[in-house]
Amino acid sequence: MDELIDILDSEGKPTGKTAMKSEAHRKGWFHPTVHIWLYTANGRLLLQQRARTKDIHPLLWDVSVAGHIGAGEAIEVSAIREIQEEIGLTVQPEALEKIGVFKSMQKPSDELMDHEFHHTFLCELKEPLHHLKKQESEVEDLKLISLIQFSQETWGLANLGKYVPHGIEYYKTVIKEIKKRL
Repeated sequence: MDELIDILDSEGKPTGKTAMKSEAHRKGWFHPTVHIWLYTANGRLLLQQRARTKDIHPLLWDVSVAGHIGAGEAIEVSAIREIQEEIGLTVQPEALEKIGVFKSMQKPSDELMDHEFHHTFLCELKEPLHHLKKQESEVEDLKLISLIQFSQETWGLANLGKYVPHGIEYYKTVIKEIKKRL
């Protein structure tokens, strides 16, 4: 789904320009996104398998919920909207804990340059997995995985072809921040 998004400079600052997401991806313009990592009190992490129809990293396992921030949309509003859309879960703003903004530059193909600043949040998942309703157009599958297994597979890079390649430092930060809350 194409949507109007804000364009950022290479430092993550607003340029005052907007563009359709497809154009930003084609021209490699930086833009803001949200990443929300949902975890359980017993140390499990919700992972999303990207839909097979996705242009970028189809069928790879990824952050619990992610999405583009609409032009002029507040970051937290976008995070709450994406959680509702992708997994059918309603969360309150105070349930979100921002852990940072991460610059990401990926080029899956010559026609697609995905340059983003991920506004990254943690949120405790209190609902059982079977209560979640995945958005079929975005999400192939959902699963809970132990934080230990996730750490081993991303830090040790044991399963490079299994996960979206966000980078070791990104994954380390997310895991460390979740561990602080357990």
